[in-house]
Amino acid sequence: MGGSKKRKRKRNEEQRGGTVYSERENPPDFALLASLYPEFHPFVQFLHSHSRPTIDWTDFNATRQLTRVLLHHRHALNWWIPDGNLCPTVPNRCNYIHWLQHLLSSDIIPNTISSDGKFRGFDIGTGASCIYPLLGASLHGWSFVGSDVTNVAIEWAERNVNSNPHISQLIEIRKVQDNASDPCVEVEESVNGDNIALCGSTDVEVAPLPLDLHACENRNYHGPPILVGVVRDDEKFDFCMCNPPFFESLEEAGLNPKTSCGGTSQEMVCPGGERAFITRIIEDSTQLKDQFRWFTSMVGKKSNLKYLTSKLWEVGVAVVKTTEFVQGRTCRWGLAWSFLTPLQKTPVSLPDKKNTSFMLEGLQRQYAAINVLEAVNSYFSSHGLSCTLNTSSFTVDVAAAKDDCDLILRNGLPIINKSIDCQPTREASSGSSLNLSSERLCFCISVFQQIPGTLLVKGSLQDRNSTLSGAFSMIFQKLEEALRDKFCTK
Repeated sequence: MGGSKKRKRKRNEEQRGGTVYSERENPPDFALLASLYPEFHPFVQFLHSHSRPTIDWTDFNATRQLTRVLLHHRHALNWWIPDGNLCPTVPNRCNYIHWLQHLLSSDIIPNTISSDGKFRGFDIGTGASCIYPLLGASLHGWSFVGSDVTNVAIEWAERNVNSNPHISQLIEIRKVQDNASDPCVEVEESVNGDNIALCGSTDVEVAPLPLDLHACENRNYHGPPILVGVVRDDEKFDFCMCNPPFFESLEEAGLNPKTSCGGTSQEMVCPGGERAFITRIIEDSTQLKDQFRWFTSMVGKKSNLKYLTSKLWEVGVAVVKTTEFVQGRTCRWGLAWSFLTPLQKTPVSLPDKKNTSFMLEGLQRQYAAINVLEAVNSYFSSHGLSCTLNTSSFTVDVAAAKDDCDLILRNGLPIINKSIDCQPTREASSGSSLNLSSERLCFCISVFQQIPGTLLVKGSLQDRNSTLSGAFSMIFQKLEEALRDKFCTK
């Protein structure tokens, strides 16, 4: 049964287009990499004879060396960045490229620019790493313009391009002239970034959301030009892409002490955060709608994704697509839109009623994802429900009999005790051990890290045909209330 599910998942991934990197199915072999690259060996930790070697994810030098050897070993790319600059994780960036390949090769919108399959892209804020142009050119032969605003980023991006002469002719690095009176940031500091683990992806069609745009805080962007003023009048591109500054302040960017991917303030911080930055890309896209087939960006917060998709429908786009990058304990989204009329009217996919989620924002500093996960387990087990906690996959599998559901719906579940000691108590050895039955409500709760201070809690109903499935959303809503009461600042 397990093998059948894996084969089905693999077929679904192949149908979506591109290889999907998976932490479980394709993890880096640190021992092999250490044997092939002696300079990487000092960073590899062999903690136990029976466990896989790892690295210290809080060490910038270790994550930088890992990125360097992965790019060389898997993609034959030579690469380096100076101290303090944002160090990208290779599988996450590859997945963005693969998702773009799927969009570009699909028949969702007409191909008005490239006729030979050699697509041309624009990388907003390419950074010192120049990671997206290097991967896009190496994997698919795409050509790129990579833009950035700092001299250090331009210098090192050009170094990385010139270090790979087999693709250097495909990549142009373009300096953005910062004439803004109120730049995004005024100083350059090294901050702790959120380490993005390995990922998988799913595509969904996005329908207009009934969201009150005026009720959402949206500080305007006043930084350097993004697209308008950088893209030339006679240029056309198949797509643009962006890994925007996720944070509104350096303090917010440094909330996660357990990882270190570096990052300058220009790369990490912008007044208004990613919402303001991507909103400016949307505004620019309305002026450049005839020069790009697809506009895309990474998004770090689900609440921002909802706001931005509503903004897109407001400005009159023809199609919006999103993808979810789920990577171990981290979750990100990709957002894409186009003003070109779709080739055929595709049905809008309605939300899957067996899945639901909420975000815990403003998480108090003393709490991490493991604390929330353990609280979920305690929340259900304190009421007598059968629970299986798995700290490896950061999930809790729950099973409730009919009497349990009746009691929950009649009386509600107790609020989490404020004094609960949130430490792991028990762990499943190999996934869920709960049996599905029409007389049992079985569901899984997953906890994902987003940006520091923000977690995504996702509930998945395992048997939507259960006679008790109607209780799922109400139970999940009560869980949300309890978790917010315990963990979030008021």
